[in-house]
Amino acid sequence: MKKLAYAVSFFLLFVPALAAPDLTGKWSGSFLITGPDGQTKDDMAFMDLKQNGAELTGTAGPSPEQQWAIQKGKVEGNKITFEVQTDEPLLKFELTLIDGHLKGEAKGEHEGRTMKATLDLQRKVE
Repeated sequence: MKKLAYAVSFFLLFVPALAAPDLTGKWSGSFLITGPDGQTKDDMAFMDLKQNGAELTGTAGPSPEQQWAIQKGKVEGNKITFEVQTDEPLLKFELTLIDGHLKGEAKGEHEGRTMKATLDLQRKVE
Protein backbone atom coordinates (compact mmCIF):
# COMPACT_ATOMS: atom_id res chain seq x y z
CA MET A 1 0.00 0.00 0.00
CA LYS A 2 2.89 2.36 0.79
CA LYS A 3 4.39 1.76 -2.66
CA LEU A 4 1.11 2.79 -4.28
CA ALA A 5 0.97 5.96 -2.16
CA TYR A 6 4.56 6.84 -3.17
CA ALA A 7 3.79 6.22 -6.84
CA VAL A 8 0.69 8.43 -6.72
CA SER A 9 2.62 11.16 -4.88
CA PHE A 10 5.41 11.04 -7.47
CA PHE A 11 2.90 11.24 -10.31
CA LEU A 12 1.03 14.20 -8.81
CA LEU A 13 4.17 16.14 -7.93
CA PHE A 14 6.49 15.56 -10.87
CA VAL A 15 4.48 14.71 -13.98
CA PRO A 16 2.86 18.18 -14.29
CA ALA A 17 6.33 19.74 -14.18
CA LEU A 18 7.49 17.44 -16.96
CA ALA A 19 4.49 18.40 -19.11
CA ALA A 20 4.94 22.17 -18.60
CA PRO A 21 6.15 23.90 -21.76
CA ASP A 22 9.64 25.38 -21.94
CA LEU A 23 9.34 29.13 -22.54
CA THR A 24 13.00 29.55 -23.52
CA GLY A 25 13.29 31.52 -26.74
CA LYS A 26 12.66 34.86 -28.39
CA TRP A 27 9.16 36.30 -28.21
CA SER A 28 7.67 39.40 -29.86
CA GLY A 29 4.31 41.04 -30.26
CA SER A 30 2.00 43.84 -29.28
CA PHE A 31 2.28 46.08 -26.23
CA LEU A 32 -0.85 48.25 -25.86
CA ILE A 33 -0.14 50.95 -23.26
CA THR A 34 -2.89 52.69 -21.30
CA GLY A 35 -1.50 55.82 -19.66
CA PRO A 36 -2.67 57.62 -16.53
CA ASP A 37 -4.87 59.90 -18.67
CA GLY A 38 -6.67 56.88 -20.17
CA GLN A 39 -5.20 57.32 -23.63
CA THR A 40 -3.77 54.27 -25.35
CA LYS A 41 -0.67 53.82 -27.48
CA ASP A 42 0.35 50.82 -29.58
CA ASP A 43 3.92 49.65 -29.21
CA MET A 44 5.97 46.48 -29.63
CA ALA A 45 7.56 44.17 -27.07
CA PHE A 46 10.50 41.79 -27.51
CA MET A 47 11.67 39.23 -24.97
CA ASP A 48 14.53 36.77 -24.88
CA LEU A 49 13.50 34.27 -22.21
CA LYS A 50 15.54 31.55 -20.53
CA GLN A 51 13.70 29.05 -18.37
CA ASN A 52 15.40 26.73 -15.90
CA GLY A 53 12.65 24.84 -14.09
CA ALA A 54 10.60 27.40 -12.17
CA GLU A 55 13.20 30.14 -12.69
CA LEU A 56 12.86 32.63 -15.56
CA THR A 57 15.69 34.94 -16.65
CA GLY A 58 16.51 36.85 -19.80
CA THR A 59 15.68 40.30 -21.13
CA ALA A 60 12.65 42.32 -22.21
CA GLY A 61 12.12 45.65 -23.94
CA PRO A 62 10.53 47.54 -26.83
CA SER A 63 13.01 46.30 -29.45
CA PRO A 64 15.76 43.70 -29.83
CA GLU A 65 18.29 46.53 -29.47
CA GLN A 66 16.75 48.03 -26.30
CA GLN A 67 16.47 45.38 -23.58
CA TRP A 68 16.53 45.28 -19.78
CA ALA A 69 17.28 42.32 -17.50
CA ILE A 70 14.40 40.27 -16.14
CA GLN A 71 14.33 40.18 -12.33
CA LYS A 72 12.41 37.89 -9.96
CA GLY A 73 11.24 35.69 -12.85
CA LYS A 74 9.03 32.74 -11.90
CA VAL A 75 7.22 30.05 -13.88
CA GLU A 76 4.22 28.32 -12.31
CA GLY A 77 2.53 25.99 -14.80
CA ASN A 78 1.53 28.15 -17.75
CA LYS A 79 1.86 31.43 -15.80
CA ILE A 80 4.95 33.62 -15.55
CA THR A 81 5.71 36.67 -13.45
CA PHE A 82 8.74 38.92 -13.52
CA GLU A 83 9.93 42.51 -13.14
CA VAL A 84 11.93 44.75 -15.45
CA GLN A 85 13.63 47.95 -14.28
CA THR A 86 13.44 50.26 -17.30
CA ASP A 87 15.10 53.66 -17.55
CA GLU A 88 12.04 55.05 -15.76
CA PRO A 89 9.39 52.84 -14.11
CA LEU A 90 9.75 49.36 -12.69
CA LEU A 91 7.38 47.19 -14.74
CA LYS A 92 5.72 44.13 -13.21
CA PHE A 93 4.57 41.47 -15.68
CA GLU A 94 1.94 38.76 -15.25
CA LEU A 95 1.61 36.59 -18.38
CA THR A 96 -0.10 33.32 -19.24
CA LEU A 97 0.75 30.91 -22.04
CA ILE A 98 -2.48 30.50 -24.06
CA ASP A 99 -2.52 28.66 -27.41
CA GLY A 100 1.15 29.42 -28.08
CA HIS A 101 0.84 33.11 -27.08
CA LEU A 102 2.10 34.82 -23.94
CA LYS A 103 -0.78 37.09 -22.95
CA GLY A 104 -1.29 39.33 -19.96
CA GLU A 105 -0.42 42.65 -18.39
CA ALA A 106 2.46 44.83 -17.33
CA LYS A 107 1.97 47.52 -14.70
CA GLY A 108 4.23 50.35 -13.67
CA GLU A 109 4.32 53.56 -11.66
CA HIS A 110 6.54 56.59 -12.16
CA GLU A 111 6.40 59.89 -10.29
CA GLY A 112 2.99 59.00 -8.85
CA ARG A 113 1.50 58.17 -12.25
CA THR A 114 0.47 54.62 -13.11
CA MET A 115 0.41 52.88 -16.46
CA LYS A 116 -0.82 49.52 -17.63
CA ALA A 117 -0.07 47.59 -20.80
CA THR A 118 -1.71 44.58 -22.40
CA LEU A 119 0.65 42.12 -24.13
CA ASP A 120 0.20 39.44 -26.75
CA LEU A 121 3.49 37.79 -27.73
CA GLN A 122 4.39 34.89 -30.00
CA ARG A 123 7.58 32.84 -30.07
CA LYS A 124 9.80 33.85 -32.97
CA VAL A 125 10.80 31.00 -35.26
CA GLU A 126 14.47 31.15 -36.15
